[in-house]
Amino acid sequence: MTALEPLGRDALSDDDLTALVRTITGDPQAVPADVRVEPVDYPIGTPSTESLNRVFGTTAGTATGSSEEWSCFVKKFQSVRHWPMIDMLPPEFRPLFIHNLPWQLEIAVHRSDVADLLPEGMRLPATYRIDVYDDDRATLWMENVVQEWGPWPIDRFERAAYLLGRLSARRQPHLVEPFLPREHVTTPGIGLRFYSEGRVLRAALPALADPQTWRHPLLSAAVCHLGDHRLRDDLVELGERIPAVLDALEALPQCYQHGDASPQNLLVPHDKPDEFVVIDWGFDCPQAVGFDLGQLLIGLAHAGELAPEALPMVHKVILKSFQDGLKVEGMQVSEDEVLYGYLGSLLVRAAFTALPLELFGKSDASPELFEERVQLTRAIVDLVSPVI
Repeated sequence: MTALEPLGRDALSDDDLTALVRTITGDPQAVPADVRVEPVDYPIGTPSTESLNRVFGTTAGTATGSSEEWSCFVKKFQSVRHWPMIDMLPPEFRPLFIHNLPWQLEIAVHRSDVADLLPEGMRLPATYRIDVYDDDRATLWMENVVQEWGPWPIDRFERAAYLLGRLSARRQPHLVEPFLPREHVTTPGIGLRFYSEGRVLRAALPALADPQTWRHPLLSAAVCHLGDHRLRDDLVELGERIPAVLDALEALPQCYQHGDASPQNLLVPHDKPDEFVVIDWGFDCPQAVGFDLGQLLIGLAHAGELAPEALPMVHKVILKSFQDGLKVEGMQVSEDEVLYGYLGSLLVRAAFTALPLELFGKSDASPELFEERVQLTRAIVDLVSPVI
């Protein structure tokens, strides 16, 4: 099918495409007719994701004799050794980065039994086809979820946190194994510690501590306009607490959690707005209870779809709902433990990387974006400082 040529070696043969369409439609007599590929217009932030595409088509010769529309989502994965920006990392850090980033994680999720552990109201997208290649690449063909439009209401945050709490309680280390068993992966907090040693301590904090960073016109103008001249000092001071925070997080009750539970990864189907289709799992290791709340809180704000001043209200709602979810599943932990696990993880994972310093000198950098991110960083700092 020449229409599938944009997929490269994943362009299916006629027989394979017919089999795929019959799986999607559930019609054993379906025959594909028109087909088109549409690249997904969404910035890829994960080095292990090669590309995202949607495939749309129609059928002919169905069991009912009528044509039917079908679609699927095609996600290509790669070892980060194939990542085009790998050369930007320090040479001494590249082998460890390649070794430790589990590019096969989402494939392993879809091959696991985690669907049976998801609480009612959460599900995985339907899996249609998985192709794994011998050069450390793979492709997942899955359900194309048509999402509900519009901003998240506060009760959706509440429900998401409650279900994430239930999921976390069901995935305590004595109950489940990691999706991808490998060396040291069962060590509490190892994923966040590796992230902090690379992205935060090697890159973000040195840049934030450098006065020259804050003299850049975009950042300087944003700070001056907002009057937040203490932000640099507050971030540097919090950065000094990272080793103690990591130690404290690893001493808390641990769970295998979603690992990247931003609203962007909790898809809300248009026809079932009370349901979440869970995608893009991360951090396949035990993390402090409450870890998932950090991304749930800031995911939409980081994307410019939620005002930073709304975060305190969302924070209050999701903290209680997450703990309610834990209790329903019989996991007894204190609110202080959940709060520290949540905000300590948020500090390490997001406080030092929310400012878009990587956009210095880029054409898509704007004063408005830098002001939004200064406000977001301040909101994170103000949330975590009284607790950490």
